Amino acid sequence: MSILILHTSNASRRTHLARAAKYAKDHGERLLLIVKNPTWESEFADVVLPVDTSDIEATVSAVRELAASEPEPIRAVAAFVGHSVPAAAAVAAELGLPFIGEHAARTVRDKYAMRRAFGAENVPQPAYGLARTLEEALTESARIGFPLVLKPLVDNDTGYLRRVDDIDELTEHFATIQRGAWAGIENNPLYAWVVSAYSGAVLLEEYLPGAEISVESIVVDGRARVIAIHDKPLPSTGPYFADVHYTTPSRLPAQVQQRVTELVEAAHRAIGVTTGATHTEFRIQDDGTPKILETAARIGGGPVYQSVLLSTGVDLVSAVLDVASGRTPDLTPRPEPVPTGFYLFFAERAGRISAITGVREAELDPSVHELAVYRTVGDAVDVPPRVWQSHGHVLFTADSDDALARTYDGLVKSIRLELE
Repeated sequence: MSILILHTSNASRRTHLARAAKYAKDHGERLLLIVKNPTWESEFADVVLPVDTSDIEATVSAVRELAASEPEPIRAVAAFVGHSVPAAAAVAAELGLPFIGEHAARTVRDKYAMRRAFGAENVPQPAYGLARTLEEALTESARIGFPLVLKPLVDNDTGYLRRVDDIDELTEHFATIQRGAWAGIENNPLYAWVVSAYSGAVLLEEYLPGAEISVESIVVDGRARVIAIHDKPLPSTGPYFADVHYTTPSRLPAQVQQRVTELVEAAHRAIGVTTGATHTEFRIQDDGTPKILETAARIGGGPVYQSVLLSTGVDLVSAVLDVASGRTPDLTPRPEPVPTGFYLFFAERAGRISAITGVREAELDPSVHELAVYRTVGDAVDVPPRVWQSHGHVLFTADSDDALARTYDGLVKSIRLELE
């Protein structure tokens, strides 16, 4: 048998593909990979097809040929990057294999459709609206109120998401956010339906104060199992919203965590997610009410997979492949979760890297389990909103929440990108 992964190149997913390769080997199966312009990814797969998963028709056609030439039937389809989820849904439908439906796969990439779906299921969320022009944005802002957040309508992995606090800031930043949000969308076949439906619109949302969390779940036979909740301890008030620091297990009260679990299930029903992994984000209001930001039909990005594995013992990659293969995943956590955190580092300003400091010292720290730097000396780096992915991460554990916080404080001071 063979396992097929639809993929978009992403440095933070190396561990995912390495684990998928081991999973395939352990089960006596071949690992097939479809990714545009493969480089390091090729070392993990038995067969690699250089196809852009943005082009769903080309991807499905390539899979037909691959399936006909493979010595073993393809028994599972998976994706670890949100960009490849629509292609994976189309391929799974073509092959008659488990995955979320094509409509759900589009909805998790379309933030306006997602908001409407949540509203139909009465999932608590921010007020929202669409604007194609500044005049429409001013009208919507009068209804929603300030502060509000401008964000790309399509989940296209850009950093063009910004808080604005008044009419002057909305007027100043609307055109910039609109241009950035739609940059490259018009000619991307993955988003042809979005271009036709929305024609350059920007999503406006009520700004939600409060602590932010992310929730990792596995859905089996339509039932969600929340595996871990990550807190985001640093205040995230804008104007941009790059994720920097996560910790798990969550410190939220048990009753709030229970309500989060209920709302994750409601979000799945609203969108039609019946199988696989999901990554869902909430803001917790001062009274403890969770309001949903969005959900994705994949494992969380960055080192979320490794963090969950270290903390709970549950292997999300194996669980995704089990579910896709028709096996029963082992979702039993260890009796007591290990306090685990990670730190995503960015440059302080745009420039060219002259040195990366603190890496050797961090690697010698027994609390550090993984340190990855995605850039090298000489690389040009930028800052949000012109970048969305961090330049590296460090994953660490401790024996208590307080010790975890002290470890983070030390790492953030020592690991630095020095710029010319």
